[in-house]
Amino acid sequence: MKAKNIIFAALMALCAFGVSAQNNVVEEVAWVVGDQPIWKSEIEAQYLNLMRDNANLQGDPYCVVPEMLAVEKLYLHQADMDTVEVSDAMVMAEVDSRINYFINLFQTKEKMEEYYRKPMSEIRSEMTESVRNSYRVRQVQSSLTSDITSTPNDIRKYFQNLSPDSVPFIPLQVEAQIITINPVVPRQEIEDVKARLRDYSDRVTKGESEFSTLAILYSEDPGSSMRGGELGFSGKGTLDPEFAAVAFNLNDPKKVSKIVETEFGFHIIQLIEKRGDRINVRHILLRPKVSENDLNEARVRLDSLRSDIVKGLVDFNDVVGLVSQDKATRANRGMMVNSDRESDRAGSTRFTMAELPQEVAQKIAGMQPGDISEAFVMMDPKLNREVVAVVRLHRRIEGHNANIADDYQVIKSMYENSRRQQILTEWLENKINETYVRIDENWRNCEFTHKGWIKEKSSEAAAD
Repeated sequence: MKAKNIIFAALMALCAFGVSAQNNVVEEVAWVVGDQPIWKSEIEAQYLNLMRDNANLQGDPYCVVPEMLAVEKLYLHQADMDTVEVSDAMVMAEVDSRINYFINLFQTKEKMEEYYRKPMSEIRSEMTESVRNSYRVRQVQSSLTSDITSTPNDIRKYFQNLSPDSVPFIPLQVEAQIITINPVVPRQEIEDVKARLRDYSDRVTKGESEFSTLAILYSEDPGSSMRGGELGFSGKGTLDPEFAAVAFNLNDPKKVSKIVETEFGFHIIQLIEKRGDRINVRHILLRPKVSENDLNEARVRLDSLRSDIVKGLVDFNDVVGLVSQDKATRANRGMMVNSDRESDRAGSTRFTMAELPQEVAQKIAGMQPGDISEAFVMMDPKLNREVVAVVRLHRRIEGHNANIADDYQVIKSMYENSRRQQILTEWLENKINETYVRIDENWRNCEFTHKGWIKEKSSEAAAD
């Protein structure tokens, strides 16, 4: 412990003489966790970032934020002990994704730099450290909670002990079956799209137009068109395989790629920069359109089929496998499956109205179980093109307070989250108790989330 006090004394000495060359303001150590200082400037910077992200801080930020930083340092110390590593490629992919999101939000890189009052190089550096730390913390937490199991008896006991105020309200849920037809895109439409892309490529090659200008004017990728088609630095694994195969073979920023077909449509690509195993390119995306005539023919066909089902001439469940072109549902009587990873219903056949495709939700809103909608056009999120569909409402579960019979998966998720939080809280409080922690007097008047941050003077004296 004397060695730790020497470290603390050295840190405080450094603090006393650490004067900024720019504004002559003395830096201040607010906390010390183990041998790691938490500087006041670090707390201020984190608080500012949280405010920019509209984070909802419960309590005094000058208590909440330093405790958050201290908890992170405890997890990172454990990550060092466990030699937890995170691949550079995974970190860079996440950083690129975030930066691309913010550039799209602010519309230009310059506006993003102006908002954060930092150059892009500094933003990227700070974000890289933050993302890497976040991944390492999550890996430690996952390791600590990997042995969580739950039995039906555990879940029943957990639910029985919930206070009435803690029982969640489950909004209206539905189960739906779908039949879709994918009208064939006319060959001439595909040739017209390719001809337009060849024309754009020729104009760039001849110096008549800038690739970025054409992307702004004509690209059908809303995420990149306003940035001149720029995608930002990406790794191979984050791009469509066909797109990546061509993009990573580009070497001359003045040239334009051949036409590339992906599940999203047809592209031409221009290299901006290669950086190790990552690449930054521009692209122009055009999507061939299904003709209105073909959409109408598909509507007529499905409306005729719906009429036969309603009359009892055929059974919905029988015709799904024969007619539907939706590969994900046709082998399961057309039953839609929730793919929202953030939902407790992920992987089940239940949806809240918000989790359904917008067009499906609009049709189902006024239906009763057994009702079948008229044929309608919807955008297939997997194909990124228009398809024609009819939906049948299989089941409607009105909003209600959760119960074991209807909401077992939701309650199971609650129980496992509760156990996970309990394990992490116990681990943290044990870690706090065995770790040297010193909090400056000006930062102590807080109600912290975790116990043990402020050591009793008698125990500190004994340790000394």
